[in-house]
Amino acid sequence: MKRKEFIKNSSLLAAAALLTNSKVFGFQENIVRVGLIGTKGMGWSNLNAILKVPGVVCTALCDVDENVLKNRAMELKKRDINVKTYINYQDLLSASDVDVVIVATPDHWHCMQMVDAVAAGKDVYVEKPIGNSIRECEIMVAAANKHKRVVQVGQWQRSQQHFRDAMNFVHSGKLGKIRLVKAWAYQGWMKSIPVEPDAPVPAGVHYDKWLGPAPKRAFNPNRFHFNFRWYWDYAGGLMTDWGVHMLDYALIGMKVTDPISVMASGGKFAYPDDAAETPDSLTTVYEFDGFNVQWEQATGIDLGPYQKTHGVSFIGNNGTLVVNREGWEVIPEKGR
Repeated sequence: MKRKEFIKNSSLLAAAALLTNSKVFGFQENIVRVGLIGTKGMGWSNLNAILKVPGVVCTALCDVDENVLKNRAMELKKRDINVKTYINYQDLLSASDVDVVIVATPDHWHCMQMVDAVAAGKDVYVEKPIGNSIRECEIMVAAANKHKRVVQVGQWQRSQQHFRDAMNFVHSGKLGKIRLVKAWAYQGWMKSIPVEPDAPVPAGVHYDKWLGPAPKRAFNPNRFHFNFRWYWDYAGGLMTDWGVHMLDYALIGMKVTDPISVMASGGKFAYPDDAAETPDSLTTVYEFDGFNVQWEQATGIDLGPYQKTHGVSFIGNNGTLVVNREGWEVIPEKGR
């Protein structure tokens, strides 16, 4: 429940920041009309958070799983929110009663849907990771600039004041020369995925529309909905699920962007025979001028560095700062 509450509050802060002045978007009468593409997981959390901002209304939902789509529309109707529903996201983008689009589909759809949304004149909140490759990200940034639309990526930790406070301490120089930054995610709740055979497409699921730009293949329940994260056709595993959050603050703390070199080693060490494709264990080293950033990930276990399931640590000559979603602390070197 802690994590759910944190996500809810953080999403609300992000939504408030995005929509503080509706005149920026050119909307009339301070009403912002939101359409949601991808209604099952984080999209639903994002929508419920943004609806708490005064002046925001939801007018449209889109999902390729009609079962989920109908349930979400019914849930909104119980709250006296009536929406139009769409199977094809292009139809939602053509709607005149949608100003802002939340893109919360699987990762392999982010680039195409965000680009199409800004081209249709919509402002966009797109879930992380922004794209599945550097090239996709470049295309998305270029599209936002070309069409002069506002785009926010779901890096919602940036809306947390305690992360900002921790970065201010890192930037103060009190840690001394920082030689190493560690970022990690050890996620015990992510269990091994048993192998399952291919199966018929469930009733109400428009599977070809779900695959979209991904390679065509038979339907398999392991690759659908939440578990798409563990397959290269759609995403990048724990690195692109949690790494984008933790490494984001490694870069912010050190005020850097591009590394000199990257070295990674890992694999399916814990569950070599399960159904997932992406590594359950991975160590990555990013070389910068004068320091390194190190990423660690592990599924199925919780005991990460400093006995924390996730976080970022800045290791300096005078001490180490450790920050995660629960807070931050400084561990001083003795006598310093």
